[in-house]
Amino acid sequence: MSRPLEGLKVVAIEQAVAAPFCTARLADAGAEVIKIERPEGDFARGYDDVAKGQSSYFVWLNRGKTSVTLNLAAPEGKAVLERLLSDADVLIQNLKTGALERLGFGPDRLAENFPRLITCSISGYGEAGPMAERKAYDLLIQAESGLCSITGGPSDPSRVGISIVDIATGATAYSAVLEAVLRRYKTGKGARISLSMFDVMADWLTVPLLNHEGGKPPKRIGMAHPSIAPYGVFTAGDGAQILLSIQSDREWKKLCIDFLDQPDLADDPRFATNVARVANRDQTDALVARGFARRTGAEAIEALRVADVALASVNDMEGLSNHPHLRRISVETPNGVVSYPAPAPIWHGETPHYGPVPALRPQET
Repeated sequence: MSRPLEGLKVVAIEQAVAAPFCTARLADAGAEVIKIERPEGDFARGYDDVAKGQSSYFVWLNRGKTSVTLNLAAPEGKAVLERLLSDADVLIQNLKTGALERLGFGPDRLAENFPRLITCSISGYGEAGPMAERKAYDLLIQAESGLCSITGGPSDPSRVGISIVDIATGATAYSAVLEAVLRRYKTGKGARISLSMFDVMADWLTVPLLNHEGGKPPKRIGMAHPSIAPYGVFTAGDGAQILLSIQSDREWKKLCIDFLDQPDLADDPRFATNVARVANRDQTDALVARGFARRTGAEAIEALRVADVALASVNDMEGLSNHPHLRRISVETPNGVVSYPAPAPIWHGETPHYGPVPALRPQET
C-alpha cells in the first residue's frame, strides 16, 4: 500500500496527548515522524502501566514514530534540532507558550531560515491574550470552556470521560497541517499555524452557547437530550438499560403504534410535535418507560428494531471490548504486541501499516 504522506518529514517536540494524537495520524499516513523527547521522556510514558507494563496513552498515540532524546536547553541538543529541521517539512510542538522562542527557535527565525517549513504550535489559550501564559490540561479546559457545565446529571457538573479536549485539538491540528501541506504543493510556501485548546472547545460548544445567548441556557439532564424527547435511557423489565432516540414526529408515530400500542398518542397535542414532547418531557418519558417495563431488554430491542426506531445498549468497557463491531489493530511495542481499536478510516482494497511504538533512547548529542 502506497501511503499518501510518504516522503513527508515531521519533527514533533511533543508530550501528553494533543500533539501526539496529530502526529500519530501523520505517521499512519506514511510521514516520517521524529519525536523529540526530554531526557526523562514524554511524561505520558508514566500515566499508567496497563498496556503490558506501559502507558496506554503512550502506546496509543506514538506508534510509527522515531524517538530522539534531546536536552534542548543545551547547545548540543539545539544543534541536533537544527540539523533535523534543515530538511523537515513540518514542525509540531506543544511546549508552553513562548518556550520554543526562548530556546532560539522562534517563529520569525524559523520562517526566515526554513521558508518551506510548516509549523503548528498547540497551546492552552493561544499565543496572546490575558491567559496566554497559563498552564492548561484537558480537564482544566473542559472546566474553563464551560463543557463541564453541560455534562453530567442535574446536581453536579462532570468531566467528559475521555481526554476530549486533547483529542479534538489533535484532530484539528491534523486537518490544519494537511491543509498547509496541500497549499504548499501549490505555492511552495510554508505556513505558521497556531491553535489553542480553548478555541477548539469553544468552536465545538457553539450550539449550547447559541442556546444560552438565545435565552435557553442548556441544563444538565444526564443521558437525556436537552432539545429532543423522547431521547434518553429507559430500563426494561429485566433491568437492561437502553438508550432510545426519536428524531422526528414520524418516528414518534411509529413508536406509539408499534411499541407503546397507543396509536392515539401520535396525534395528541401534548406529544404530536417534538416541541410539545420536550415541554411535556416528564409525561412523555413516563409513557415510554411503561412500554419498556413490560418487556425484557431483548424484547424491547426487537420491538424497536421492527418499528425502525434508533436505539443503543448502555454499554461499559467490557461491552466495548466484546462488541461485534469493534475493529482492532495489533501494534508492536517494546514490551510486546498490544491490541487496541483501529483508526476509523477504512481504505478499501488496501491494508494499512502501523509502525511500532518507540522505546526511550539514550540522549543524542
